[in-house]
Amino acid sequence: MSAAQGPTAADGPPVVGWAEATATWGRIAALSFGGPAGQIAVMHRILVEEKRWIGEARFLHALNFCMLLPGPEAQQLATYVGWLLHGTRGGLLAGGLFVLPGGLSIMALSWIYVLWGQVGVVAGAFYGLKAAVLAIVLHAAVRIGRRAIRGRTATGIAAAAFVAIGAFDVPFPGVVLVAAVVGWCAGRTGNLATGGGHGSGHGGRGPSVDDAETLLGERLPAHATPAAGRPLRTAAVWLPLWLGPVALLVLVRGSDDVFATIGWFFSGTAVVTFGGAYAVLGHVAQQAVDRFGWLALAEMMDGLAMAETTPGPLIMVLQFVGFLAAFRDPGGLPPLLAGTLGGLLATWVTFAPCFLWIFLGAPFVERMRGNRALAAALAAITAAVVGVILDLALWFAMHALFGRTTVLDAGPLRLEVPVLSTVDPWALALAVLAGLALFRFRVGTLGVVAGSALAGVALRTVGAAP
Repeated sequence: MSAAQGPTAADGPPVVGWAEATATWGRIAALSFGGPAGQIAVMHRILVEEKRWIGEARFLHALNFCMLLPGPEAQQLATYVGWLLHGTRGGLLAGGLFVLPGGLSIMALSWIYVLWGQVGVVAGAFYGLKAAVLAIVLHAAVRIGRRAIRGRTATGIAAAAFVAIGAFDVPFPGVVLVAAVVGWCAGRTGNLATGGGHGSGHGGRGPSVDDAETLLGERLPAHATPAAGRPLRTAAVWLPLWLGPVALLVLVRGSDDVFATIGWFFSGTAVVTFGGAYAVLGHVAQQAVDRFGWLALAEMMDGLAMAETTPGPLIMVLQFVGFLAAFRDPGGLPPLLAGTLGGLLATWVTFAPCFLWIFLGAPFVERMRGNRALAAALAAITAAVVGVILDLALWFAMHALFGRTTVLDAGPLRLEVPVLSTVDPWALALAVLAGLALFRFRVGTLGVVAGSALAGVALRTVGAAP
């Protein structure tokens, strides 16, 4: 077998050549705008409908497994499918290319932000983007919900997740665990419909492709079969790659050093946060703003606006957080160099474990395709994520549209509410217009963010925007 052919499926013929795989994953990476829902839609259209490398059922099974994992599900899905087709090298190719365009873009925008962020045009653009982000997050929740919320059980799970996180500060892992248990039990009794997590993303318009009609077929490739000792070998490689740099920084520079803190904080975030970028941002914002003082809430929203307007995972906003943290506490290094290193470190410890989760768990998950209880547990987690994202949309609305909020405490209930008199009417108007563009007129994400940025610049120019 030549290097150009790549690995073979269990029945012998090559699945897809390396050159075609590289070109296809590069194309997916370049088109991966619009958050996880849009990114998964692009992958479904290209991998299932256009290329027919894998089928609908296999795609959705992989997606639901990735929804179970902490971290960015779209990047993990790309890694999973790349691994399924080409083994470890294929997973590295697909997952790495998926991250690369966004990483380069966010780094460039971070430089622009710290050098020229207060210039009128740049500040106005980010003012407009904040309003667009609110509409985009809400739109993502609706798109995911259309595919994930099927029946009263799934609706109840989503509602319970929304209330648990928004009103009772239940940690994300707790919500995921409870949802998985409820889904597992409901699946065994047939009380929970299963389907796509973020969905195939094609809104039900594309054709349903059977696994048997695809290049991979229904069988497992030889490299996807669990083998004795393989999990230990995988962990022995990826755990040091992921945590080794963090341990070295702590030993050499001390646990209070900003680079060591970036390393261990985002490594911990990679383990305990579920539901992708939309779900993780509340946790990161609370810690980065209130605990570490790395940036302000408005800057966190600016970072998300950057991630929304560039290709790649939205969780790449964490690179921006790491950049600002090190830029403002360079520890003797030139600030821009320190910021660049801090951003790269945050990116590494965020995405390295994603490869570990896939390479470690995918062989076992592939063998469990068709298990009704497992599929229901994964579908329940996806339903819970809808509630998480709705909570994030509410959080963004309070901080993007209102100048002040207040907290109502009543025992275990802790509810943050806006001070209505501090509403920003221009930001509210932009958010409503962005929402109409997305929901009513079906304008694409790029069009909405571009229009919102231009509107922000115009408002800043005439003195209407702060």
